[in-house]
Amino acid sequence: MDRAHFYQTMNGAGTFDYETYLNTPKLLSCQKDFAEFCNADELQFQIVHQVEELWMKVMGYTLLDIDDYLQQENTNRVLTLFRRVHMVERLMIDQLPLLETMSPKEYQEIRLQLGNGSGQESPGFRTLLKMPHLLWQSFKSCYLDRHGLTVEQIYDSEYSHSNAYMVAEALVEFDELFQKFRFHHIQLIHRSIGLGAKSLKGRSVELLNEGLHTKFFHELWEIRNRMTDAWGGHYGVVRDSITGH
Repeated sequence: MDRAHFYQTMNGAGTFDYETYLNTPKLLSCQKDFAEFCNADELQFQIVHQVEELWMKVMGYTLLDIDDYLQQENTNRVLTLFRRVHMVERLMIDQLPLLETMSPKEYQEIRLQLGNGSGQESPGFRTLLKMPHLLWQSFKSCYLDRHGLTVEQIYDSEYSHSNAYMVAEALVEFDELFQKFRFHHIQLIHRSIGLGAKSLKGRSVELLNEGLHTKFFHELWEIRNRMTDAWGGHYGVVRDSITGH
């Protein structure tokens, strides 16, 4: 059998219930036809980015559910769904190295196919950047203000590993993993086109580094600094070595 036969069978016939439910005829036609790829790596490039968009759709949908459960103070559901979000974030990070199997030369060929497009135009990414504000408002209103609590109290002066603390840490993990995704994406760009190059928008990709310094939940990160400074003020920032030297 020739290659054309295999290319055809990979897309399926759409005649089985499984194919109908997953809408595989449409799904598997979301990529270019095999004859239209500029090189053998373009299929992977398209699919990795399409999968990232699908994962971000799952994440955004789940975060909206989390917001509903935050308002109900249904902590078990909140933590379970945050576990899902965290797993999705790790999957997004773990699949980025697939794109590092392309050579810079092969990526330059694919880049010609993008027009002026860039990852900054991702609908999923742009939506996710807006959602932490919603989550923070619900957490603050329902887990803190409603009970007369502050971030300092749940982490330090009245620490009891409470529901509020557990949800706060789930927010922190979401934030941390999102920043890790950004970091790994920057490294991918570094390896593919270099950080000193201009982006498809004519702007240095170094600008993407600004996102690495952005935290969604500033108060939850700042409390760690305050606790450590207070600890240092009590015990001393610099102490004697435990070895006696």
